[in-house]
Amino acid sequence: MSEQDKEPTQREMVARVEAALYASGRPLDPGQLAKVAGTTSERKAVAIARDIAKAVNSSMKSVEVVEYGGPRFAMQLKAQYTQVARKFATRPLLSRASLKTLSYIAYFQPIPTSELVLRRSSTVYQHIRELEEVGFIAAERQGRGRAYRTTGRFSEYFGLSMDIPSMKRQLEGRTLTLPRNA
Repeated sequence: MSEQDKEPTQREMVARVEAALYASGRPLDPGQLAKVAGTTSERKAVAIARDIAKAVNSSMKSVEVVEYGGPRFAMQLKAQYTQVARKFATRPLLSRASLKTLSYIAYFQPIPTSELVLRRSSTVYQHIRELEEVGFIAAERQGRGRAYRTTGRFSEYFGLSMDIPSMKRQLEGRTLTLPRNA
């Protein structure tokens, strides 16, 4: 076995997974975690991510590691601190075009893919991928196609009601905005 083929030490694997969670800005699945850790064991990678979550969640006050279904893991700010941090963000979470697509989804939800393409062009497929990766939208089956709606994470991030009619009233006459320094 060559030096390259050796599995990193446990300490190195933890450091790699921690770095990936910190830098990714989106949930990572077991395959991605195993790859970054330098192991072929997804089970080991998930155990490492869970250990990191325990350590971060017990010691950090504004940052948390969340385990989503699948399982997928993400390091993120706790919802109550996003407004504070947004003032200091150096790059926007989403492009203006993706943000506009998100506005359409939020206001017209559930909105079929076909209608999104008519309103926003075929570039909407890239926007949908980005929005799903950050957890702001979810798809549901609607006839032969798919329709999109916002998630609880979306409501928390933008400080909007989770009740759809209330959210629509909050959105009337305005567009979702990026942080000031974006």
